[in-house]
Amino acid sequence: MSGHIARKVVQSFQARASAPAETDTLTARELQVLQKLSEGHAYKQIASDLGISLSTVRTYINRIYEKLHVHSQAAAVMKLPRKYAD
Repeated sequence: MSGHIARKVVQSFQARASAPAETDTLTARELQVLQKLSEGHAYKQIASDLGISLSTVRTYINRIYEKLHVHSQAAAVMKLPRKYAD
């Protein structure tokens, strides 16, 4: 590998490392909802636990999917940072 190519590869990794995680765009409440999803809670249970309506939970879920560019609960949970999943 030439020096020029090696430099490009290193710059690519540095750019990825300094880029904000997709979950950084989530609000605190969206993170709470996503964390509850990761724990296996149903929408009704999330609504009850957080003191919000079922339709509000669905709105949060839709926003989470949009922000994380996913189409399923499993894909969204996979993007949850480990610090929130514990």
